[in-house]
Amino acid sequence: MSFALLAIIGLALVFDFLNGFHDSANIVATVISSRAMAPRRILLMTAMAEFIGPFLFGVAVATTIGSEVVEGEAVTLVVIEAALISAIGWNLFTWYFGIPSSSSHALVGGIVGAVVIQSGWEALRPDGLTKVLLALLISPFLGLVFGFIGMKLVLFLARGASPRINSVFKRGQWGTALWLALSHGTNDAQKTMGIVTMALVAGGVIGTFAVPTWVIGLSAGAIALGTALGGWRLIRTLGGKFYKIRPVHGFTSQIASSVVIMGAALVGGPVSTTQVVSSSIIGVGSAERVSKVRWGVARNIVMAWVLTIPATAVFSALVYGLFSLLRGE
Repeated sequence: MSFALLAIIGLALVFDFLNGFHDSANIVATVISSRAMAPRRILLMTAMAEFIGPFLFGVAVATTIGSEVVEGEAVTLVVIEAALISAIGWNLFTWYFGIPSSSSHALVGGIVGAVVIQSGWEALRPDGLTKVLLALLISPFLGLVFGFIGMKLVLFLARGASPRINSVFKRGQWGTALWLALSHGTNDAQKTMGIVTMALVAGGVIGTFAVPTWVIGLSAGAIALGTALGGWRLIRTLGGKFYKIRPVHGFTSQIASSVVIMGAALVGGPVSTTQVVSSSIIGVGSAERVSKVRWGVARNIVMAWVLTIPATAVFSALVYGLFSLLRGE
C-alpha cells in the first residue's frame, strides 16, 4: 500500500472513532438519564455490542456507500481524503457545541462535494444517491411515529400498574440498549467500511468492491473504542434537554430506534442514528403530552440536520480545491 492510501485508511478510522464518540449519546443517554445503569458500565457494554454487530448482520450499508452513490471512475484517493476531512471537521464542530448531528449526512455531503468539483454532477449515480437520501430523510419520521405509537401502547398496557413498574422499565433497558448498540454498530460502522474499501479499489489494492474481513474488524474496533470513551456533551443534550427522561421513556424510545436502524441496515439503507434516536425521544414525549417536549431544542437539532449535507459538501469541495492548488493543478 502507498503512503497516501495508508493515510486515508487512518483518516477513515479517525472518522469512525469520532462517529462512535459522537453517537454514543444515541445509545446511552436515556439509560444514564433514567438511572437504569451506571455510565461507564453501559458505555462498555455498548462498545462490545457495536464491535460484534457488523460481523452478525452483514455489510449491505457498506456496499451502498462504497459502490452505489458515485461512478467508480470518479472515486480517487484525493476525493476520499477531502470527504473524510470534511466529515471529521463537521463532527468536531457539532460535538464542541453539543449539537447531535448526523455523521452519515456529513460523509455523504463530503463525498458529493468532492466528486462534483472533480468530475461534475454527471459523476453522481441518481439511483444510489436517491436510496441514501430517502433512507436519511424517512428514518427520522419513522422514529417519531414508532416512538409515539410505542409509548401509547406501553401506557395502555401499563395502565393501573403500581410505581414498581419503573423497575421493570429500568431492567428492560439493559436489553433494549444492547439491541440498539448492535443496530448502531451494524449501520454506522459500515459507512467506514465502505469508504476504506473504496480507497482500496481506487488505490489498486483490490480489483472489485468487496469488503475484506480485516476492514470489518478495524472499522468495528474504531467505532467501539469511540463509543467506550463517550461524548458527554451530546449525552447531556439527548438525555435531558428535550424533557426529563424516565425509565419508560428510555425503554420505549430504544425499542423504536432499534427497529428503524436495524431494518435499514438489513436492506442497505444508511440512516442517521442521531436523527432516529432524537426523533423517537420526541415521539415518546409527545405521546404523553405535546407540551412536554422542549421544541426549541428540537428546532436547533433539525437546523443542524438541514445544514449538514450542504455544509460538508462545500467544505469538501474547498478542501479538494486546496489539494489541487498544492499539486499545481
